[in-house]
Amino acid sequence: MNIKNLIIVALMLPLFGCATQQNIDPLESMNRSIYGFNVAVDDAVMKPVAKGYKAVMPDPVEKGINNFFNNIRDIITVINDVLQLKIEHAANDTGRVLVNSTVGLLGLIDVHSMSGGERRKEDFGQTLAHYGWSNSAYLVVPLLGPSTIRDASGFIIDTVFLDPIAYIDNVRVRNQVRILQFIDARAELLNASAILDQAALDPYSFQRDAYLQYRDKLINDGDVDAIDYNSSAENAFEPYDEDEKPTDVTDVTDDLILGHLDIPIVE
Repeated sequence: MNIKNLIIVALMLPLFGCATQQNIDPLESMNRSIYGFNVAVDDAVMKPVAKGYKAVMPDPVEKGINNFFNNIRDIITVINDVLQLKIEHAANDTGRVLVNSTVGLLGLIDVHSMSGGERRKEDFGQTLAHYGWSNSAYLVVPLLGPSTIRDASGFIIDTVFLDPIAYIDNVRVRNQVRILQFIDARAELLNASAILDQAALDPYSFQRDAYLQYRDKLINDGDVDAIDYNSSAENAFEPYDEDEKPTDVTDVTDDLILGHLDIPIVE
């Protein structure tokens, strides 16, 4: 799919999935059921596997794998920078990918961040928002967690067309890489998920509000003045040290959005 077709998708998809501002969660009953399923699967399978991964994997190796997948994610960011005509960001993010892919040994070492560079995130969901799909119904995706109809649509585009992993010809190798990516992403969320149930009387509502605020922040390029924060997850974006368990909900980053891993289900 070329850039022209991607733009056509960006312009057409809002016609099939917009939500009103008055009801951002019209699918709440279904979403809560899927949320419950996701929590059960996470408790039974994903969390134990992630804990085992962190227990056996040496820290430098774990960090290198995480950097590698982040570098792949940066490629998706560059493409969406271009689609949104954010030329300055595209140049900076392209430089990041080039430096980390060469000097950083295919991204295993995040040289760009070590030099003071900034990591940004752009995806096709943000591109759809850039072209006018500003409001979208909240949607919980089985296994993958919180999203919206817009962001889930964008996720499909990112996964099928923009993610370099999708172009690995060997299906077995591709799926093995996806599994490792999934485990790495879930392991990153262990600290954040540890406080989710403690952070709110209704974890579902808290996660939903945190996700929607997080997406607003990304869409507005971090311009918090452009965002209306009136939910139970207010100000849930302050950074924290991943080695230090947060003690207050205001210390939680977007990592608190348990399950939103930006990776597809294994084929």
